[in-house]
Amino acid sequence: MKRLVFSLAWAFALLLACSLVSGAVVEHTFNIGNLTVSRLCNEEVITTVNGSLPGPTIYVEEGDTLVVHANNNSPYNITLHWHGIFQILTAWADGPESVTQCPIRPGGKYTYRFNITGQEGTLWWHSHSSFLRATVYGALIIRPRRGNSHPFPSVYQEVPILLGEWWNGNVVDVENNAIETGIGPNLSDAYTINGLPGDTYNCSQNQTYQLQVKHGETYLLRIINAALNAQHFFKIANHTFTVVAIDASYTQPYNTDVIILAPGQTVDAIITTNQTLGSYYMAFTPYHSAPGVSINNNITRGVVIYENATSASPVMPDLPAQTDTPTAHKFYTNITGLAGGPHWVPVSLNVDQHMLITFGIGLDHCPELDPEGCGGRNFRLSASMNNESFVLPKGLSMMEAFFRNVSGVYTRDFPDNPPFVFNYTDPTLETNGTDIAFAPKSTKVKPLTFNSTVQVVLQNTAILARENHPIHLHSFNFHVLAQGFGNYDSNVDESKFNLDNPQIRNTISVPVGGWAVIRFQANNPGIWLVHCHLETHLPWGLAMAFEVENGPEPWVLPPPPADLPQC
Repeated sequence: MKRLVFSLAWAFALLLACSLVSGAVVEHTFNIGNLTVSRLCNEEVITTVNGSLPGPTIYVEEGDTLVVHANNNSPYNITLHWHGIFQILTAWADGPESVTQCPIRPGGKYTYRFNITGQEGTLWWHSHSSFLRATVYGALIIRPRRGNSHPFPSVYQEVPILLGEWWNGNVVDVENNAIETGIGPNLSDAYTINGLPGDTYNCSQNQTYQLQVKHGETYLLRIINAALNAQHFFKIANHTFTVVAIDASYTQPYNTDVIILAPGQTVDAIITTNQTLGSYYMAFTPYHSAPGVSINNNITRGVVIYENATSASPVMPDLPAQTDTPTAHKFYTNITGLAGGPHWVPVSLNVDQHMLITFGIGLDHCPELDPEGCGGRNFRLSASMNNESFVLPKGLSMMEAFFRNVSGVYTRDFPDNPPFVFNYTDPTLETNGTDIAFAPKSTKVKPLTFNSTVQVVLQNTAILARENHPIHLHSFNFHVLAQGFGNYDSNVDESKFNLDNPQIRNTISVPVGGWAVIRFQANNPGIWLVHCHLETHLPWGLAMAFEVENGPEPWVLPPPPADLPQC
């Protein structure tokens, strides 16, 4: 076994070395600062990168090294996360505040430097500090290495489509108010397509995204859900999609007229402009998996306009009902990976570590010293995984504590299983589950042996609300072996595992009142966050972290960069 681990480690090292030798260095400067923009009849001061919303699109080729100089000219602490990037031996560049780095203070700067190896497709970058992700985000497009090509026919044009979320107000204040009161944040006022709200909103007739197309061509839409708190269905009137990748992993071509994305997820889809010359709405509508929980239920739309079209009235697509779980589940489960395609990784059949992680929304007691807190109630909203409600540390990042072997920042006892067994998805828990809704606050990690294969059953719970949760694993892709509703039962559900060509993701949307089984190889040392990508849920504690130990040389976490921000 030691010989196998050593061989695999050197194989990865050789792959990394080849990439570093052959790839280019792509360099960007991100000036982060305030910008006044007009949206929905109001002027708002927002935080952006280089004065644009969304921020700059980064284009790289597989094998390149990306260098981003981040200058924080905003009044807020901030970090940047490169969502879905493996960060092979560059864990210091991953970005989540208090996990891999302390924040970049106002007036400070930090250079993110990392190689992009074994990945192609659509990813994105965003702030990993508070609600600033609402305006600090952009696309990260990885093209094949020079001389290589996509495993699908070439297209006429590639088009990034980023769904965002907009508040009439300061988003930092929105989050702070939610934390202080212990209830959910104010709902957003709009969704946006490439920063524009579209013509369903006040004062937005001239702020509608338009895609000009030629008849008879093919277009690759690189679709990103950068919204903070809502999954979305996406359609274009009278057009169908061929999905060719998700989360920067190639798929078997999948034909569909509707796409769904959870926050954090990406979909690469080809459309053919074969309709009558005219205008056609592209529309996002929220997937409302928990009808008892309030959301922004607005539809936002842009327009696909054919060259030489004369029609002034765009055609509207027939959108799914916002509670259409069967349509969402069909899309999420029907996609398969492109076995044998570029960067395909077969499923490891030998599992070293099994985990069952239950998660969901719960409650926490209000501080006794703050009688005015929580709006006069004696509880606030919280969240947990395996009955542990995650708290970000203060004073030192978890990564630095790991590297310097500093105790007291976190503990290594995150449980492999929930502390007690119950009917996790019993609907009565939504109204009668308060007895088990409280979980202790802690900062716990699960230690993993280098290069071990880990299988995790992600089990939704119905405490307070059954909801579809997007769970994001930093630095690793994982195989999605199976998904289903109800309580996971290994005696029945293991027979459903796809071990031949499962989809590969970095963010899994765990079905409402259900479960998903994922499997990955822990082949990169560092501290790696696992959390719900609904922005409200990380501050509430729906997170944990893996501590992947150092491997044999050269698989050892290097020292932090000299300019790493200090707490």
